Amino acid sequence: MTDLWRLDATEQARLIRTGAISSIELTKATLARVDAINPKINAIVDPMADEALKSAAAADKKTRAGEPLGLLHGVPVTVKINVDFAGRANTNGVVAYKDNIGKEDNPVVSNIRKSGAVIIGRTNTPAFSMRWFTDNALHGRTLNPWNKDVTPGGSSGGASASLITGMGAIGHGNDIGGSIRYPAYACGLQGIRPSFGRVPTFNPSLPPSVRMSRNMRRCRARSRARSGT
Repeated sequence: MTDLWRLDATEQARLIRTGAISSIELTKATLARVDAINPKINAIVDPMADEALKSAAAADKKTRAGEPLGLLHGVPVTVKINVDFAGRANTNGVVAYKDNIGKEDNPVVSNIRKSGAVIIGRTNTPAFSMRWFTDNALHGRTLNPWNKDVTPGGSSGGASASLITGMGAIGHGNDIGGSIRYPAYACGLQGIRPSFGRVPTFNPSLPPSVRMSRNMRRCRARSRARSGT
């Protein structure tokens, strides 16, 4: 069989659902890939190997029990380090935020969990997720796997670099001005940026006033897009 980490998410989910492979097998293969590649490119800056193996074991138990399975049941994925994650720091690539521990999950993280996916680690971003490259004083620089002298893009550069090298079947990113689309281009991937309002993404750690301000800006952006101004 092809190396399991080479399979796309759809095929991985199908093989797990049919019992051809286990989530533990797949997760161990993916983590081995992380061990081999990540030290060279620094894409995953918050590895979660122990948590991933526990999640994979729970997924296999659910499969054996014949319970209803989510679309990404047992599939290894990564999450960007600028979203709230219960019990882990949402650093956004900023030294001052290194101890910004999430009390609850961002809805994106919550929905990834509900899909049954196995989160294997969290990926790098530039400081404040505001650059076309991925480098910061806290986590360091992420390299483009094709050429270390070329940017992997930003702000989801850790996601793009990890995904193209097989460190997870799906790499979560977020995008206001190109932070998914540009890294996808830079690393040779397809990136999907949903329209505003399609995916809930607020960080519970933000003060309500900041959340409201961001929501208002997004509503205005949608209004301008509809009016063509």
